[in-house]
Amino acid sequence: MKISVLTVCRNAAATIRYTLDSFFAQEHEDKELIVVDGASTDETLSIIRSYPQERMVVVSEPDRGMYDALNKALGLFSGDAVGVLNSDDAYHDASVLGRLATALANSDIVVGHLDFVKDHESKALLRRWMATPRPPSGFRSGWMPAHPTFYVRRRVAEQVGAFDISFAIASDYDWMLRATELFGFDSVVVDHVLVDMMHGGASTRGLTSYISHNIEALYSRRRWLKSGIVDLAVFSKPARKLSQFFVIGRQNRN
Repeated sequence: MKISVLTVCRNAAATIRYTLDSFFAQEHEDKELIVVDGASTDETLSIIRSYPQERMVVVSEPDRGMYDALNKALGLFSGDAVGVLNSDDAYHDASVLGRLATALANSDIVVGHLDFVKDHESKALLRRWMATPRPPSGFRSGWMPAHPTFYVRRRVAEQVGAFDISFAIASDYDWMLRATELFGFDSVVVDHVLVDMMHGGASTRGLTSYISHNIEALYSRRRWLKSGIVDLAVFSKPARKLSQFFVIGRQNRN
């Protein structure tokens, strides 16, 4: 199974080596990396072009933001399955794409665990997102996967379509909601940490981004799931995240 990995970036010279190193370290050989750069003005492009180009498609041009760039990447991938690796994230170890390929052989959608880390040098664990199977109530109950661990078969990506660029921060949430709630695709959990995500990205910068994400997520549920002005997930979605911090305590005790 060929897995396509989509990476979008702009002025990511400080972190993109970790992203690229983790992709090229993957033991799964049938892979490609689609990089859409938003016309970086730092060393990002020269770093990207220092890696083997036969496994990469690289585009650099102005865009209208991350989700516009992801839509360009969706139009370029050639694999049997696809997922996103952000330019400040890295695969947890060399087995990740192989685990995803095995799981995707029998499922439309695969998700896994994610570590929020302080940085990619120390890998100091701040929080662990433990993936769980989709409950019957799905997104209505506050359940959601971690988008950097969300990989889908080509038929899913083709049916779900583009990211909605009207969202500033939660278009990935909206895309996953559509994939899991609207089309009947099945999903499974890989019981493994798949991605190390550096804290401080667009959705984890602080209270403002947290509130903005939850407002946009509610709008997505209202649009697609016909939720009320306020629904259960407004309260249960943040509550689910609290349990992630207890994982750190268990890890530290061990």
